[in-house]
Amino acid sequence: MKINQNFNRLRLEHNKHDVLPLNKFLWRLFHYFSISMILIIFSLGIGTLGYYYFGKISRIDAFYNASMILTGMGPVNEMKTDSAKLFSSFYALFSGIVFLSTVAVIFAPIAHRILHILHFNENEN
Repeated sequence: MKINQNFNRLRLEHNKHDVLPLNKFLWRLFHYFSISMILIIFSLGIGTLGYYYFGKISRIDAFYNASMILTGMGPVNEMKTDSAKLFSSFYALFSGIVFLSTVAVIFAPIAHRILHILHFNENEN
């Protein structure tokens, strides 16, 4: 029952309902941002472990490489083995999807609120 209540907090209101008050909207924004941060931390963990295991580099260098790939800056260390190159390639593809997904999750409630306000104003006139 508790899980269902948590998911209800993330649901966006229908356009026939009133615009959410600002304090509730900020809580919704915080929840969506938290989900994005969890996804980023999980992705950084995958990248750090992968670079550490396949790339045979130090933990801090693995974290640095994963961070740079995840933010779209590009690799730092050269991968010498085929397995490291394959991991790096697949992690780069995965990171592109994760980056775009987190941006979409963060901006979804903002875009919804703007569209809801515009639609609400349209119904008033």
